[in-house]
Amino acid sequence: MRNFPVFHRLTIFVALFLSLATAARAAQAAEPALADVASFFKASEISNVELSPKGGYVASTLILPDGTQALVVRETADPRKLKVITRNAIDRAQVVSVHWINEQRLGFTVKNMQIEFEGNWDEFAVDRDGEHRTHLISGNWGHHQESLGTRFVSRTLTAEYGFFDATHDGSDDILVEKYSWNHTDLTPDHSRLYRLNTRTQLLRSAFEGPQPEGVKHWITDSHDVPRVATAVLKGRCISSYRNADATEWKELSNGVCYGDQRFTPLFFDGANTLFVRAVYRGYGALFRYDLKTLKMDAEPLVETPGFDFSGVAEIDHVSGRLLGFRLLTDAGTTVWMDPVLKAEQARIDAALPATINSISCAQDCSASPVLLIAAEADRQPRQYILYTRATGAMIGLGSSQPGIQPSQVGQRSFYRYPARDGRMIPVYVTQPAGKPAGPQATVILVHGGPHVRGSTWEWDREAAFLSSRGYLVIQPEFRGSTGYGAEHFSAGWRQWGLSMQDDLSDAARWAIAQKWADPQRIGLMGASYGGYATLMGLIKEPALFRAGVAWASVTDINLMFSSTESDLSQESLGYGMRTLIGDPQHDAVQFAQTSPLLRASELKQPLLMAHGAQDRRVPPEHAKKFANAVRAGNPQVTSIMYDDEGHGWRHDQNNIDFWSKVESFLDQHLKQAH
Repeated sequence: MRNFPVFHRLTIFVALFLSLATAARAAQAAEPALADVASFFKASEISNVELSPKGGYVASTLILPDGTQALVVRETADPRKLKVITRNAIDRAQVVSVHWINEQRLGFTVKNMQIEFEGNWDEFAVDRDGEHRTHLISGNWGHHQESLGTRFVSRTLTAEYGFFDATHDGSDDILVEKYSWNHTDLTPDHSRLYRLNTRTQLLRSAFEGPQPEGVKHWITDSHDVPRVATAVLKGRCISSYRNADATEWKELSNGVCYGDQRFTPLFFDGANTLFVRAVYRGYGALFRYDLKTLKMDAEPLVETPGFDFSGVAEIDHVSGRLLGFRLLTDAGTTVWMDPVLKAEQARIDAALPATINSISCAQDCSASPVLLIAAEADRQPRQYILYTRATGAMIGLGSSQPGIQPSQVGQRSFYRYPARDGRMIPVYVTQPAGKPAGPQATVILVHGGPHVRGSTWEWDREAAFLSSRGYLVIQPEFRGSTGYGAEHFSAGWRQWGLSMQDDLSDAARWAIAQKWADPQRIGLMGASYGGYATLMGLIKEPALFRAGVAWASVTDINLMFSSTESDLSQESLGYGMRTLIGDPQHDAVQFAQTSPLLRASELKQPLLMAHGAQDRRVPPEHAKKFANAVRAGNPQVTSIMYDDEGHGWRHDQNNIDFWSKVESFLDQHLKQAH
């Protein structure tokens, strides 16, 4: 990344990483060998990699040769010295988060993989030598605890608590969130923060006094004190703040969610300065906010033209210094204010020129003997590397998906294409592996959400897998996606099946015009909203889209509002969804035109559907009703129900099974089509 000489106001201009993509090109065989489906879709072989607060140790989870998952701790001075802390059967229980509490002690969160819905998270703490393990929070899954080598104790908290964050003061404490429910919703209504001692299990409030109503999100300062609380009440987003030693909360911002929020609080630095995101020149930028005067700086500290600010601060928790920012434009980067880290980033990037290298240091950054590098690229899954600062030596810790070689997948690029109304739509394009000549079979891969950011330039295993099978992969950031400016986001409101859908068709026609896509061999794929868009695309554009794959799919907009099995809150149903999607009464005619279930008889192309029987976000009645309706007039429909899955696939065997079926389906109905 470039050097940025001015930092009192830092403007980061869009770098499309084309030079990085060029540097990433390795020598390719004319016919790259195929990596098997499992190489792409089994669990990451290394994950949850975290440096200890002083940098003497690194913790991670590993998949062992027998298929079980292990939490391990290594000495950074000699990573061959490894201690196995716990082993879990990956399909029964999985460590999903690891967090150092202090140099001696670490915590980890375990998910019961046999139950999809939230609220089955167990929290543990253990010394780095494996001793003094404490079961802090019970996810209430009974006999599975025995397999983890734990037992119930009188002070173990119930599943209404969850891990929030580690503390940074060297104590044995962590922060936990206590959730409270109303009498209607399946999801929590509000929460409060507590400090929990991981040895004595003593629980105490993280702050004194009452709190604002309906708090769903907390921000703590560099001393782990709750300072900002955000509530969502009747369609209004309300942020409140307090001084560190005060009991009174004062309103900071109050506005209609999505409509007129002035700013969004993000984080504190070590100097007790609040940073917020607010719209500047059409895009979200980062500003300092003075809590004494209740005023935001007139000019942003960081802006990323063409993209909303999306990033986190890197803070030295011992000195309190703001070291830099991790940012996302078309790809990730780190911009350092600290000159030492800036120089080290340059040395690491010179040694690893083919990857984006995210480096992190311990809580006491200046004293940390090592840096942790997460290196990845469009054709390289994430790899973890230890960098010794005194010598510059690098030691690899492992790759998340080591069975994949760069030559086996296609190169990835970022573009913007014109929609039919002139709007420029961001898009990621992954070329087929081996760069075959001429127009190719193409998949329009639609992200879920839909009001989220879909992708980045870095490794995307779904796009990589499809490219390895010879497909051109188009991933539009259609209107309504976040991250590309306030106007791009709001242009997608209440546009399900309308202009949001047209953006996908326009992406296909743009790819045809580039002579990348074969117009007779274009398919649609996606999950959740992406599944909805797949079904609507097949219905609206039968001459353009030849086949589709839809999983965890919304099939009826009205059912989103009326299903009694859904985990959507009354707040979301009554306010947020009516802003973003529409009103079932006022928009009844539109919903009838844009609900695939009501138009199922029009879908005649080959279709592969899949759903999880435990899905609470999009309950399985969506899939069952649509499968029954579409099969009445279409014999080319395959429908799969995974009994032990929810909104997406958590289990290796199901993930591999699904993508194996996708490969066969696309090969039959898209690649070989004439």
